[in-house]
Amino acid sequence: MHITTIESLRTLYDPARERSVLKELPQLDAHATRFISLSPFVVLSSGSAGGAMDASPRGGAPGFVKVLDSHTLLIADSPGNNRLDTLHNIIETGQLGLLFLLPGVDETLRVNGTAVLTTSEAERKLCEDERRVPKLVIRVTVQAAYLHCAKALMRSDLWNSTRHVDRAVMPSMGEMMRDQMAHRMKPDTVFETQEQMLERYKKTL
Repeated sequence: MHITTIESLRTLYDPARERSVLKELPQLDAHATRFISLSPFVVLSSGSAGGAMDASPRGGAPGFVKVLDSHTLLIADSPGNNRLDTLHNIIETGQLGLLFLLPGVDETLRVNGTAVLTTSEAERKLCEDERRVPKLVIRVTVQAAYLHCAKALMRSDLWNSTRHVDRAVMPSMGEMMRDQMAHRMKPDTVFETQEQMLERYKKTL
């Protein structure tokens, strides 16, 4: 049976604990700021005006997401596949959710807010790294921030190196793309090997 109302949904669950409600802050505090400064990885969640959803991983050296103040974050837009799904969605809705991870730490940090795209020279320079000054920056205005409990990462045992998957158990990215797109590509299309793809990635990290 489908659950179609909030009332029927709530009959399946106990009320949220008081601390689960009170932990949500309208701005970044010292702990959230420290968490972001240590994080090399964040997932950006966005939606289009038509309701299509997207979740995009972003990575960099720890602290690549810059905290300007308790309500403002800057995220450099690094080279990718040029689909620009997240950027399109920000232009259409101006809404963004972020999930920060720290390797080895089971708690995560969730941040929700509004976002704009800026080509401000000053803000682009703030996000400069050893490779480049970004073409544009995502400026996030924080509306909510809270630490998420460790249960999901504990269940997954995500950081346990003995459970890491050997890359060889999956076909190469090129092989998977060949299988997925072959019927839509020219018959003589040549797909990259995994090694060729990694070498290309390294040039645009």
